[in-house]
Amino acid sequence: MRTTVAELADDAFARPSGCAGWLVRDLVCHLVIDAQDVLITLVTPAASEPTRDAVTYWEVSRTPPTGDDPLDALTVRLAAAYGEPRLLKFHLDDVGSAAGRAAELADPGLRVGTRDQVITAGDYLCAYVMEWTLHHLDLVAHLPGVAGPPAEGLAHCRETLERIAGTAFPASFSDTDALLVGTGRRAPTGEERAALGELAARIPFVLG
Repeated sequence: MRTTVAELADDAFARPSGCAGWLVRDLVCHLVIDAQDVLITLVTPAASEPTRDAVTYWEVSRTPPTGDDPLDALTVRLAAAYGEPRLLKFHLDDVGSAAGRAAELADPGLRVGTRDQVITAGDYLCAYVMEWTLHHLDLVAHLPGVAGPPAEGLAHCRETLERIAGTAFPASFSDTDALLVGTGRRAPTGEERAALGELAARIPFVLG
């Protein structure tokens, strides 16, 4: 994803993203904040037993974000303060690569604290695979020809979403479509809704 952002043309940063109310520049700013969160969490050890895992880490609702949340608005202001896309690119590459190195060095069994919960570093990082894969889809939502997430990440996230849902998405759904429809990033077509059966009434699973 860092490579994708680094290779974006400057005018792409002013295009809409797949996140309601956010341009691509706003989403990239959010990714910087996410990378900082990873760095903070991996150096915040906890002594107690884990209270969450890679699936229960998520707070699930059925209401997609509208972009009106105060934190969403703050992200827009922060992104605008960068002024130039090259500064956002630099900051994401700088902090994002550090988060990647920290993830590689982390003991998967280490207990860490985040969001007033305890989780192992391994499960926390698995949750962030979901976070960043979905945001990679958001990044390229209105950028034809720009590479999306790798296949292995999409497959992993589909499996996680199916565990959250407690059931599998139809085999006719690609991993990308299962994630987009399942998390409310797009509405299902009539054919997809029919294939979903009873699951159609339970989507979307909005992860927060």
